[in-house]
Amino acid sequence: MTSSKDLKKQLRKEALARRDALDEFWRVEIALEMAETAKNEIDVEPGQIVSGFWPMRSEVDVRPLMFSLREKGARLCLPAILDKTTIVFRELVRGAPMVEMGFGTVGPHAEAEVLDPSMMLVPLAAFDARGHRIGYGAGYYDRAIAKLADKGITPRLIGIAFDCQEVERVPEENHDVIISEILTESGLRRFDIA
Repeated sequence: MTSSKDLKKQLRKEALARRDALDEFWRVEIALEMAETAKNEIDVEPGQIVSGFWPMRSEVDVRPLMFSLREKGARLCLPAILDKTTIVFRELVRGAPMVEMGFGTVGPHAEAEVLDPSMMLVPLAAFDARGHRIGYGAGYYDRAIAKLADKGITPRLIGIAFDCQEVERVPEENHDVIISEILTESGLRRFDIA
């Protein structure tokens, strides 16, 4: 019998292969369209802390989306990998130095202020129609969201993906964080996760 972990690994591999096969110029256009969708459908309060991520490999380039939220008053931050189990979110300030974070991504330097986001744009490898996600397997976001919960913070979670990353059903594990919204090229989908 296939374990939940093995099934997730296979679904991740297949979804990422589909994503990798997308035309890179089409992905640029879609990133700009998703920024427009965010401008119209994602409300932020002035000064609200929003975490994004620096795109790696064939991920959706969320930088236009992040900047559209900044124009609406958001204060932006990016994940910074501290060690094999921990990320924190450092403020993204225009003109401040960026440093390599590993995995082909970058983030704000160590002097940048560490923030607790109340909205998180969450990268993912695959998702299903219930809001269950498969990350990249390291569990950074599950642990970071759990740490925020320990502080009494329940951030609004918006998964960022392409439609081709949707799978029929993500196997469930106790530590998994369910995403209440997913933004793809088809628009913003909300899931009832109550």
